[in-house]
Amino acid sequence: MSNEKNNPAEQTAAEQPRDFIRNIIAEDLASNKNDGRLATRFPPEPNGYLHIGHAKSICLNFGVAAEQGGVCHLRFDDTNPVKEENEFIDAIKADLHWLGFDWGDNEFFASNYFEQLYQWAMQLISAGKAYVDDLSGEEIRQLRGTLSEPGSNSPYRERSVAENLDLFERMRNGEFADGAKVLRAKIDMAAPNMNLRDPVMYRILHAHHHRTGDKWCIYPMYDFAHGQSDSIEKITHSICTLEFADHRPLYDWFIQQLGIFAPHQYEFARLNLGYTVMSKRKLHQLVADKHVCGWDDPRMPTLVGMRRRGYPAQAIRTFCERIGVGKSDSWIDMSVLEDCVREQLNETAPRAMAVINPLKVVLTDYPEGKVEMLDAPIHPQQPEMGRRQIPFSREIYIERDDFMMDPPKKFFRLGPEREVRLRYGYIIKCNEVIRNDAGEVVELRCSHDNATLGAAPQGRKVKGIIHWVSQAHALAVEVRQYDRLFNVASPGTNKDGVDFIDELNPGSRQILTCCYAEPALADATIGTAYQFERLGYYCADCDSDDKKLVFNQTVTLRDSWQKQK
Repeated sequence: MSNEKNNPAEQTAAEQPRDFIRNIIAEDLASNKNDGRLATRFPPEPNGYLHIGHAKSICLNFGVAAEQGGVCHLRFDDTNPVKEENEFIDAIKADLHWLGFDWGDNEFFASNYFEQLYQWAMQLISAGKAYVDDLSGEEIRQLRGTLSEPGSNSPYRERSVAENLDLFERMRNGEFADGAKVLRAKIDMAAPNMNLRDPVMYRILHAHHHRTGDKWCIYPMYDFAHGQSDSIEKITHSICTLEFADHRPLYDWFIQQLGIFAPHQYEFARLNLGYTVMSKRKLHQLVADKHVCGWDDPRMPTLVGMRRRGYPAQAIRTFCERIGVGKSDSWIDMSVLEDCVREQLNETAPRAMAVINPLKVVLTDYPEGKVEMLDAPIHPQQPEMGRRQIPFSREIYIERDDFMMDPPKKFFRLGPEREVRLRYGYIIKCNEVIRNDAGEVVELRCSHDNATLGAAPQGRKVKGIIHWVSQAHALAVEVRQYDRLFNVASPGTNKDGVDFIDELNPGSRQILTCCYAEPALADATIGTAYQFERLGYYCADCDSDDKKLVFNQTVTLRDSWQKQK
């Protein structure tokens, strides 16, 4: 049914994007740098779900490796047992496979290297390049200095090598409480780069690790483990986002002191997407405080949330290619992503009719009990997808917005004494309007022209075409409409101290329970996106509480959001 390329490595040379990272790699390969090897890696911390920002890094690291015949490692930087869970590891791997990437046998964990990292820490201590510090975290911060003022040495900085080796071994053996001591690198407390002011290498955490259990009670800091893990795996091109540029001198310092293989780090601009947040801490807060319905909430920028909303993997890859890889941070409007989704679904999504705000129509001149099966394509531009049969009967539902009592001149839908064509069906005319005691329109009485099924005969053309569903055959469904998660383009950046939670859009989700769809959608596969004709794209879902069939709005047929505002 879909013509989507599931394997990005199948791109031809002409289709492959170009950017400064790819140009550097091409030059390195041409000059036989690293003996012609190419090894990249995607190194997520398993403390949350991946989001659209990670997709940019995934497509770059896995994509360039596939294009140039290299390898891309999946390495979990699992150095903090307090925040990491197997749930996140499984979710990360599922997201990568969904995007169309595979790492084969190249799955690694920083925890695989804990013993080696410990031995390297001992090596630095023996060389007088690291020391055990008894200061608390707050005291370390106070002595760190500022961007304009140098820091101050810890009173424990000049401990002897023998004392440091003994204390560090005792830290490993569990003799000290959490926070009692840390291991710090001995670099320069007056360094202009704050990351070089005796950074912490190890902290004490009496916590159960998801892979090593209770074997360790000291854990390496990310900045100590990250570069050495790249070295162990012989990564040739360590590709990171710009916020790690200031950390590169520290990574290089550790590598130089240890005299081990030196990967080279390259930085590119991270993705900043409008009307949402990319901070893991903020995403955790949204989930923990129940501002959203979990990591897979269709309003979330997580890949699992976008998948549940109906975004195709190919659209995500197209988006990452379209925004490119640059060196300057910028904000990308949500409409760019939605355009990619819309373009992909326009080609692949089967069509169906559904009414989300129903108004009953009775065709008074249509025989009671009669049912016709009207023929329609599953996709108007993809004949190989086949055709569908739609039941038609005397009583139907139309969209309430397709009727007006006093329509303006350019309203080409239904009104009193006006005609309109039913999609794939007859031309009908509104003869009578039924109201309730409150004056609300509750039913239309119409007539149909029996000679207008299919192509309109000469002299009977009408401008308006509307969708509908047969009442007797209608499938009751729930539809969930979505808007931007936040009311501002850059949540959390307000300089007046406004909390990002206060910028949430209270109308970001609307649940419509009285909706009807073609009966064939009763067999809809969960995760399949459909185009509800004239309405937009909707993805089949299942409410976990009562197993009700739900359709999540994926994207509109056009970017009407700004106009609605």
